[in-house]
Amino acid sequence: MARMAAVVAVAMATLAGAATARAEQSAVPVVQGVDLLRYSGRWHEIAAIPAWFQRKCAADTTADYAPAADGRITVVNACREADGTLREATGTARPVGQPGEGKLVVTFLSVFGIPVWLAGGDYWIMALDPDYRWSLVGHPTRDYAWILSRTPTLPMETLVDLRQRLSAAGYDPCRLIVTADPRRQRLCDL
Repeated sequence: MARMAAVVAVAMATLAGAATARAEQSAVPVVQGVDLLRYSGRWHEIAAIPAWFQRKCAADTTADYAPAADGRITVVNACREADGTLREATGTARPVGQPGEGKLVVTFLSVFGIPVWLAGGDYWIMALDPDYRWSLVGHPTRDYAWILSRTPTLPMETLVDLRQRLSAAGYDPCRLIVTADPRRQRLCDL
């Protein structure tokens, strides 16, 4: 009987933890009315909580988005490694959620040209300049975030604003590394 009570207690704690994680994930803001055609094109990474596949990136980190005929988006991420080698990864994104909502799933894994969505990652557009000059992108677990710009740099006041938006959404801005800074400066140090 005591063993059954322990199992029930562990199950309840697990369910409560999952409910809390879902509530935290839902608290991440998402832009409404995103025009994916306007979002297409080249974006420069300004700062990021680096993903595992970005560990060797040292400079010139970009993401190119292009609409595909099937309503999906072709994604090409590129960067230069410390030795100057260009590194590229091509993937596919698709909108999820409500139409126009800034939620996408991106996958870089495909089998016979078919995207494997189970291997995809959430890409939520949390803030977007009205003229599509910059974008703040996050993951609902807050494990990843990116500040993107149409230009290789952003004004300091924009970076400060985006740092505050990240904090308000529950992200730790100190986890974001300024991409073009060879000293690997953190966003919170700006």
